Amino acid sequence: MALVPFDDRDGWIWLDGAFVPWRDAKIHILSHAVHYGSAVFEGERMYNGRIFALEEHTERLINSAALLDFTIPFDGDAINAASIATCVKNGFTDCYVRPIAWRGAEQLSVSARETKIHLAIAVWDWPKYFDEEKFARGIRLCWAKYRRPPANSAPTAAKAVGLYMICTVSKNAAERDGYEDALMLDTEGNIAETTGANIFFIRDGVLHTPIADRFLDGITRRTIIAMARARGLEVIDRRISPLELDTFSECFVVGTAAEVTPVGEIAEHRFTPGPITFGLADGYAALVRGEPPAKAHQTIRTVTVSA
Repeated sequence: MALVPFDDRDGWIWLDGAFVPWRDAKIHILSHAVHYGSAVFEGERMYNGRIFALEEHTERLINSAALLDFTIPFDGDAINAASIATCVKNGFTDCYVRPIAWRGAEQLSVSARETKIHLAIAVWDWPKYFDEEKFARGIRLCWAKYRRPPANSAPTAAKAVGLYMICTVSKNAAERDGYEDALMLDTEGNIAETTGANIFFIRDGVLHTPIADRFLDGITRRTIIAMARARGLEVIDRRISPLELDTFSECFVVGTAAEVTPVGEIAEHRFTPGPITFGLADGYAALVRGEPPAKAHQTIRTVTVSA
């Protein structure tokens, strides 16, 4: 299926407080964000007319901007309302939602205090990220070329555009080699995340997931932890060495785009998608569509093991 370029589509984009035709939603080539990566964004999904975890996503968008030293000129309520209105304007009840905030073209240097801050929201149709065959057998991951940067050298808690360049490089390389994605390590060589999703492992019915203090603590990640614990499963949040991979029976990745997707292999390591993975995938699918299992989306604490 041929890809339709994103600048060659019809519809409406919410831009700085007003709807503009999709093809007219443009920024200048000398915008600060283009040259210095000074932009933050969110990835959200609307299911059955409701944007899942909208308030959490908007809060993270605002916090990400603050970490990049700028303030979005709209409050959370306005952003939430604009996100919903953009879906309605484009006639969607199921879609992907992309808010993005960035520094404009008033100043083009490392210093950017005089730039105007812009906000746009676009929505589009989003099919299932991986087909049913890949979902059933589990996707294939290789090792990423780059590691996630340490928290003392980059704003790793922000969903900032600049942090994704090494993800693009790694994802492209993985796809060229026949894999669906790449698994990244942190600066100490522990398992971190894939290029766009958090990861979980299962051993003897217990879920293990890397501590999200050196990469983005995903909203889907938090949701799955809550759902697992609500089902009586133990979740251990800790450093995970690549040397442990052969001790796990199941593996899956989670994210707004990937939802809950089983993993069948990581390089030479093999996993068999099983009932825990598929059960959480089904539970998540029900939850985001407004049919939550009992206590599935409550706030809980994980068991944290020190590094």
